[in-house]
Amino acid sequence: MFKTKSKMALLSTTVMALMVLTGCAQTAAPTTPGATNVDKKTISAAGSTALQPLVKLAADDFMAKNAGVQVNLSGGGSMTGLNNVASGSVDIGNSDVVVTPELKDKGLIDHEVAVAPFLNIVNKDVTVDDLTKAQLVDIYTGKITNWKEVGGKDSKISIIGRAKSSGTRATMVKIVLDGKEFTDAAAAQDSNGNVLTGVSQTPGAIGYIDAAYLKDTVKGLKYNGVAYSSEAVTSGKYPIFAIEHMYTKGEATGTVKAFLDYIVSPEFQDKNVDKAGFVAISKMKK
Repeated sequence: MFKTKSKMALLSTTVMALMVLTGCAQTAAPTTPGATNVDKKTISAAGSTALQPLVKLAADDFMAKNAGVQVNLSGGGSMTGLNNVASGSVDIGNSDVVVTPELKDKGLIDHEVAVAPFLNIVNKDVTVDDLTKAQLVDIYTGKITNWKEVGGKDSKISIIGRAKSSGTRATMVKIVLDGKEFTDAAAAQDSNGNVLTGVSQTPGAIGYIDAAYLKDTVKGLKYNGVAYSSEAVTSGKYPIFAIEHMYTKGEATGTVKAFLDYIVSPEFQDKNVDKAGFVAISKMKK
């Protein structure tokens, strides 16, 4: 009897010990803060609306090829993308411009994914088809305010552009305006799509968009006599373009790296980049 009780007590003690050990095993494996990219199933990207159409194409393809992966994409402009990735609120910051000086110590890594050409567009009631660099400077800075001053009909020029957070605007300021700023009379929109809509609906309007957004609701202008085309960009005849960047905070790993690798892969670039209104970096002359 004594032996039986002893065995039962020993068995009870052993079972309790195993339960304690099992409980410890279940709670002793916390997730590591910051290890977000390794087995990540949701990727967040924000920033440039110029780059957005290409990233969306890549995201749709990538999600179709990788069950359970979700890529969440939003705009806001290049500066928004850079600031958000620097703060860690998104995995990828999409940008038409390089990292600003104030963010250079944030550990951002640049991934160049394409070239985005930009177009000057006008409302379809505008009879002008071609503007020189000098004429665009005078229009965008407010010196010229009527289309008759550049060979058009007697009608007011309305400028519809982008907010200061836009990389598209920064590209126009750098390449077309030589550092001069747009007139305060210019309306500011938060996306390429809104500029397109505004120009199409406003008589006498002029604006600028990423070539990927061009529709027949507006008219694209020649620049210094040269019409936009992929070949005009790669040959150097059409200079209004920007290298498109996707920044990560630190080196990309896991699913984020796989997504970025897919965007620059020949599989995606050869099939989608030109068709989407962009130019492959590999086609640019060094």
